[in-house]
Amino acid sequence: MSGKSTSMKPAKMCYSHIGGKLGQLLAETFADKGWIVKNKPADKHFHITELGQKEFKKLGIDTSQIKSEDL
Repeated sequence: MSGKSTSMKPAKMCYSHIGGKLGQLLAETFADKGWIVKNKPADKHFHITELGQKEFKKLGIDTSQIKSEDL
């Protein structure tokens, strides 16, 4: 893109994840849709549900590239 635009919105990368407002909105939307969940509300981490795996696949996102972790 050339020239300055005041309508450009940042999609921030933080290490290996999307940060900033976009990252927050994505996480909230995925949680609202039941694609990601926490075991307990106070937990820091989410995990991908079976529904999430199906829906991410429809979007062309290969969740098999995400390694399993004991959370």
